[in-house]
This record gives sequence, C-alpha cells and structure tokens, in this order.
Amino acid sequence: MVAELGYAALFIGTLLEGETIVFLAGLAAHHGYLWFPAVVAVSVVGGFLSDQILFHLGRRYGERVYARFPGLAAKVPRVQAMLLRWDVLAILLVRFLYGLRVVAPLVIGSCGIAPWRLALFDFLGAVLWAFVVAGLGYFAGQAVQYWVARLDLSVVLFLMALALVGGTVWNIVRSRQRR
Repeated sequence: MVAELGYAALFIGTLLEGETIVFLAGLAAHHGYLWFPAVVAVSVVGGFLSDQILFHLGRRYGERVYARFPGLAAKVPRVQAMLLRWDVLAILLVRFLYGLRVVAPLVIGSCGIAPWRLALFDFLGAVLWAFVVAGLGYFAGQAVQYWVARLDLSVVLFLMALALVGGTVWNIVRSRQRR
C-alpha cells in the first residue's frame, strides 16, 4: 500500500504540512518501499506549490485572512520582523521553523516581495528542506535498524512500553494545559 499510494500521500501531505510526512517517506525509502530521489522530488514540488499558492493568497487576501483568523494575525509581526532583517534567508529557511511553515508564505505575500524573488529562493529552500528532512528519515531508519538488531527482545519491548507510557502522559498533560 505504501509503495502504491506513497507518492500521492506524500504530495498531499507536503501541500498541507510536510515535515512528518516527508520524514516518514524518507523512512519508507530506507526500507525500499519508495525511491529516495522520487521522495525528494515529490516533496520539493508539493512544498513549493503550497508555498506559491499561499504566497499569492497572502498577496491578494492577506489583510482579510488576518482579520478572520486572530491566531494567525498574532504570528504576523514575528514573520514580518524576520523578513525585514533577512528576506532571502527567511524565505530559504522559514519552512524549517515549526508553526510558521503555513503562515509565513501568507505573510510574505502581504509584504510586497516580488513573486519572482520568492519563487527563486522558495524553490531553493524547498530543495534544501526536502533533502534534509527526507534524509533524516532515511538515516533514522538506518540507525534504528542498526541499534534494534543489537538489542535483546526484552529491551526492545521495554523501550516500546516506555515510549507508549511517556507519549500517553505527555498527551494528558498537554490536554490539561489547554483546558
């Protein structure tokens, strides 16, 4: 199923968010379900396309979007300040900043940056991002496989149980903090 639908799921995932799906696709490439160069290519296209769509939406409807979503409007000054100081660096690296990946192209679009400038540096950023995140997934698969092969089954089961308990506790604490 991963081999058949993996690239489509990867493309849709990069349109919506990205990091997690690209990391998992890199992991699937390590295990032979997907081809690593195709994972990178699909990730670049999906990430670049989503940024371009959001950029043009921000260019045309930015102020209306901020008025409608106050949570988004709260992040705007942070991204604008970053853009004023380092526009090229911000465009290249904004996709690596968790929580700003979707907001930043909207804000960049409303800041008056030329579309060709954004497209050029956004494409370079998408290539860098796809290689780094998919590569982390690929090499994480190697590292996990290397270490798990050397562990006793009881240790692996203990670590899995510990991760499950830790994740459950973390989710409970976060849900209580939100209330």
